[in-house]
Amino acid sequence: MARIAGVDLPRRKAIAYALPYIYGIGPSTAKTICRNANIPESRKVDELSEADVKAIREAIESSIKVEGDARREVQQSIKRLMDLGCYRGLRHRKSLPVRGQRTRTNARTRKGPRKNLGRRT
Repeated sequence: MARIAGVDLPRRKAIAYALPYIYGIGPSTAKTICRNANIPESRKVDELSEADVKAIREAIESSIKVEGDARREVQQSIKRLMDLGCYRGLRHRKSLPVRGQRTRTNARTRKGPRKNLGRRT
């Protein structure tokens, strides 16, 4: 089992599809990491040697922010918007959709479960 950046990668998946389980790594970044570490993208996580895992770790640490650092950076960006008081920051503060989606219907993920107002049961 390969453990990279504090995340256990799924054993039976190809490394190019297992790396995106790490926060901050997407499909294209995973392929770039494989290219930099000289590992074929189709190789399964089970088949990786310790040297391969070490090469992947070094490729990630050299150029990409992952897990805690990436999460912290995103939270700081959101907090900065909220402190500025810009439109996007206000939308974050009110837990409403930030990117222009409609809210009359839908938006339940951001707004939470419906609050039945004036409806008697």
